[in-house]
Amino acid sequence: MTLVDRDELRANAKYLREVRPVDPEEICEYLSEPRHPAVVREALREEAVGLGLVERDDGSFVPVEEGPARVDAGRVSSLPARYARVVEDLLVDAFGPDWHRGESGGALRESVRRLKEDYYRGNDVTYDETAALGYAVYHLPDYYAVGRYVAADLADDGLLPRDCRVLDVGAGVGGPFLGVADALPDDALLDYHAVEPNPAAGVLDALAAETDRNVHVTVHRERAEDVTVEGEFDLVTAFSVLSELDDPVAVADSFRDVLADDGTLVLVAPADRNTSIQLREVERELEADGMTVYAPAVRLWDGERPTDRGWSFVEKPDVEAPGFQRRLAEAAERPSEFLNESVKYSYSFLRTDGRRRHDVSLSESRYAKLANADDYVTDRVNLVAAKLSDDLSEDGHPLYKVSDGSEREDCYAVCVNRTALNRDLLGAEYGDLLSFESVLCLRNEDEGAYNFVVDEDVVVDRLG
Repeated sequence: MTLVDRDELRANAKYLREVRPVDPEEICEYLSEPRHPAVVREALREEAVGLGLVERDDGSFVPVEEGPARVDAGRVSSLPARYARVVEDLLVDAFGPDWHRGESGGALRESVRRLKEDYYRGNDVTYDETAALGYAVYHLPDYYAVGRYVAADLADDGLLPRDCRVLDVGAGVGGPFLGVADALPDDALLDYHAVEPNPAAGVLDALAAETDRNVHVTVHRERAEDVTVEGEFDLVTAFSVLSELDDPVAVADSFRDVLADDGTLVLVAPADRNTSIQLREVERELEADGMTVYAPAVRLWDGERPTDRGWSFVEKPDVEAPGFQRRLAEAAERPSEFLNESVKYSYSFLRTDGRRRHDVSLSESRYAKLANADDYVTDRVNLVAAKLSDDLSEDGHPLYKVSDGSEREDCYAVCVNRTALNRDLLGAEYGDLLSFESVLCLRNEDEGAYNFVVDEDVVVDRLG
């Protein structure tokens, strides 16, 4: 390809973008040496991030709008077909058309079993090409959904800019990245940097080629502990990688310097007990070192910090298993072992500017503090707390984890009698702030927890 003088290209583009859309054909007229418009268009794409330009359907370029992105917060039902085709092609290229059968199918299923076991046991997770493809087959659909939901959550609070720069630590095969990229509107600009030293990066590369033209991807194939990046990022993300790091707190803290002043550190972990609790431990250590917990955990009392186990997760509707996942499962003795349709995850947003989703400071003259729950046993009290779970009961009374940021042991709200005055408990979303009026506090010795009983005498209101 004939090269374009980049200094000359940038100078002309910077001038034109102030007065009208940047047209590659017009740029050609101003270059000192003739170039084909297609060559200039490709060069503009490569320079788009530095110039702050997004490409339109007609092939021209315009400045990306400033301000937060608007994101559809609707249900994510399936992995888009274009990504499914990429995974299918990679499997066929690696193992042939019958990849899900015979020796290759057995190897892929064993890689999935091993990855699941390593996560459950907290073992070091290692990847080769087969493991990377097995990981994609099993986790790409649900992780894609997680990325979409996390992006919507950030956007809902104005934390996802239209001109967005993301550093993704431990990007894996790229499921969450694809979700974030697809969540952004067509006229957004995404400068995405992946840190992934394992063969999973090859799968990510192939999938990234299917993203929007205004998504620009750089893959750093070094370990998180060794990578060096330049500039500031609006988001530094770590999806399902903390449990794989020798020192997750140190790694997360090391990227604080590249987080923009108004940026957000996004930590996400699987919902299982070990990884979810570890995420909350990392969150609390980073908070002790000066970061602010933005959401979903709350800090409603000055000077108080929680010391409960912190197992909290959000559950979304199931995502449909794509054809490649079903084929691997159907060739197994126990198909359910290889179907992964549930979407459950724990997350934490942290910041360096002191901002919180719920900027509240409660007074003990009006509300009970969960740290003092033992003093309230058998009493009715008023309290304010965030709802931090979906219904945890098993066909019993609806049960929800609640937190005000001071609790020493787990606290739950249990609804024993639904009324119009307490229905906000059931209808509130994960992370919503609730006030409870005249709720009964009881001790659950078997679980080492406190239950706040919501009956016909309790009023529950959603705040904010």
